[in-house]
Amino acid sequence: MDHSGHGMTMDLPPFTLGRALQYSPDYFFLAGCLLALALYGWGVVRLRRRGDSWPVGRAVGFTVGVLTVALVMCTKLNDYGMVMFSVHMVQHMVISMVSPILILLGAPVTLALRALPVARRRGRKGPRELLLAVLHSRFVRVVTHPAFTIPLFIASLYGLYFTPLFDFLMGSKAGHIAMMVHFLTVGLVFFWPIMGIDPGPHRPGYVMRMLELFAGMPFHAFFGIALMMASEPMIGAYRTPPASLGIDALSDQTAAGGIAWAFSEIPSVLVLVALVFQWYRSEQRVATRLDRAADRDGDKELVAYNAYLASLQARGQ
Repeated sequence: MDHSGHGMTMDLPPFTLGRALQYSPDYFFLAGCLLALALYGWGVVRLRRRGDSWPVGRAVGFTVGVLTVALVMCTKLNDYGMVMFSVHMVQHMVISMVSPILILLGAPVTLALRALPVARRRGRKGPRELLLAVLHSRFVRVVTHPAFTIPLFIASLYGLYFTPLFDFLMGSKAGHIAMMVHFLTVGLVFFWPIMGIDPGPHRPGYVMRMLELFAGMPFHAFFGIALMMASEPMIGAYRTPPASLGIDALSDQTAAGGIAWAFSEIPSVLVLVALVFQWYRSEQRVATRLDRAADRDGDKELVAYNAYLASLQARGQ
C-alpha cells in the first residue's frame, strides 16, 4: 500500500498488542530504552551494595516511564503512527507528557549523583563532579528557565504541525524518530523544574510550579480544539491515508484533536497530585525539624516570645 505518499510501500496487518510486541523497528529507541534501564538498575544496585536504600516507588516510576517510550516507539504501533494522525498523536502525547513525568518521578539525576564515583585525586573531576558541573552550567540554567521552557513547549506544537517542517520530517522514518526525540526532550526539560525531585538551577516554590504547569497546558487544549473544529485536513502528511485502513482523513484528524485536548488534562492532574504530595511532605519535614530544635533548646524561642509579651504588658501598666 502507499505509505501516505512518501514513496514507500508496506503491508500493515491488523494491529493487536500481541503482534505489536513482536516488532522492534526503531532500534534507536529500543537501544536507548534498554541502556536507560540498565544504567538506572546499576545505580540502584550500587547503592544497595554499600548499604544505602532507594525508594521502590521511584524505581517503578522510572521503569514504567521508559516502558511507555518503548511501547509507542519500538512496536508496530510506530508504523501506524506514520499513516494515521490519531495514532501519531497518541505517540506524541505519551512521549512528551506522560513518559517525562514518570521518568522524572524516578529521580534519575539524584540517583546518578549518589551512585557515580567521585574523583580519586584532589583537583581532578570524576563522573560525579562532571555531572555537577553540567547541572550548574549556564546552558542548563537557560534551558530550564520558565522563560525558555514554556515558549519551547508551546512552539513544539504550533511551530511544528502548522509549518512545512512537519511534512518534511514525516517524509522518512528517521525524521519521525528525530521528531519524537525532540518531543521527549522538550517534555523532560519542561517538567523537570516543575516536578522538583531532582536538583537543578531553578527550584521555584510550589505555587509558582503550579502556575508554570497551567501556563503551558491550555495551549495543548487550544491546539486540539483547532484540529477538531477544522473543516478540512490541515496536515499534509495525513491528507491521503491508505485506502486499506478504511479511514477518512478529516475524521482521523478530529480524533487526533480530541486526543490532544484530552491529554492536556491528564498530565495536569498527575503533576498536580504529585506537587500537593511533595508540598505536604515538605511541610511535615519542616514541622519535624522545628519540634526537634525545640526539644534541644528547651523551646527558647517560645520562652523569649512570652517574656517579650510580658514586658509589653508591664509597660502598658
